[in-house]
Amino acid sequence: MKKALLLPRKYVQGRGVISEIGSYAAMLGKKAVVAWGSRTKAAVGDAVLSSLKEAGVEYTDVHFNGECTKAEANRIADIARGSGMVIGIGGGKVIDTAKGAAIYANLPHIIVPTVASNDSPTSACSVWYDDHGVCVGFDLWPSNPDYIIVDTEVIAKAPLRLFVAGIGDAMSTWFEAEASYASRAVTCSGGVPTLTVMAMARLCYDTLTEFGLSAVDAVKIHAVTPAVEKVVEAATLLSGIGWESGGLATAHAMGNGLPALTETHEFLHGEKVSFGLMTQLCIDDSLSSELIENTAIFLAEVGLPVTFADINIDKIPDDRLRSFANDITGEGSFVHNHNFKVTGADLYDAMKAADSLGKRAKSLLGK
Repeated sequence: MKKALLLPRKYVQGRGVISEIGSYAAMLGKKAVVAWGSRTKAAVGDAVLSSLKEAGVEYTDVHFNGECTKAEANRIADIARGSGMVIGIGGGKVIDTAKGAAIYANLPHIIVPTVASNDSPTSACSVWYDDHGVCVGFDLWPSNPDYIIVDTEVIAKAPLRLFVAGIGDAMSTWFEAEASYASRAVTCSGGVPTLTVMAMARLCYDTLTEFGLSAVDAVKIHAVTPAVEKVVEAATLLSGIGWESGGLATAHAMGNGLPALTETHEFLHGEKVSFGLMTQLCIDDSLSSELIENTAIFLAEVGLPVTFADINIDKIPDDRLRSFANDITGEGSFVHNHNFKVTGADLYDAMKAADSLGKRAKSLLGK
């Protein structure tokens, strides 16, 4: 049985590290294409460009058009050919586009997330959308980003909702890795989970549950504290490696599938994964009642969706929810990474149970 683990070459995190980007870029080459949006450039542009200049790295400034499409990745790749690297700075869509552009142009790449809303920065994966923002699939790349630079001061200045969504995305990592390990599911790494990634997945969960609430309180006032540093590392590095080499299950089957319900379009990926995790808690009989309830209470307390109403599907008729559950459990779904069979009826019942569990958790918290 083959095991496999995917890792980036270097991960750097801390307050102000974005101003060191030039020194890392210089290790890869003397020319760079910098892809970012206008708001990101306004926020961090001076620090980035000054650092590149000081390090003697020439740069071409490329405006990201706003949607993560293969056409946009190819456009940036065309500009980047003949350069030394691609640097993607911003949220998940510009990051995934920059990864694709670098691979298309056969160049190394540096990823600089400015939010901690999901665990994509470290992965060798790009999720594609069409021009209307509808997900159309994903690509797995032959290698992870060369360098990931995470400035926690920049992260702490981003909207709180994005930070909380990142916790939601990362909270599922350990549960899904455990499911995949039990079934010996082959992950995006090309093998079954290693002991190393299982330890990282568990550390991710432990870190989030111990420091998550304190970190949220700090980010509310845009402060960088030890709790923020730990939670950013868990949500970016531990969760990023954890999902890619540890595997996915019901939580992400739901999180990725919920956009099919138009009522959920206003919600972030991590918010949808949060309710997906609630559903997984109610479908996996290997979990203790204490773990289930403690996790549900934590998700509710940190401000993540735990009920139908929280993701705007409480008014959807039962027959439509049943149809949705049947679609989610189709061939190739992550729900089949459990070591037990999951049918549409099983998933529907788990969703209903998750809604009840979430209501109880919120009631206990007085919400």
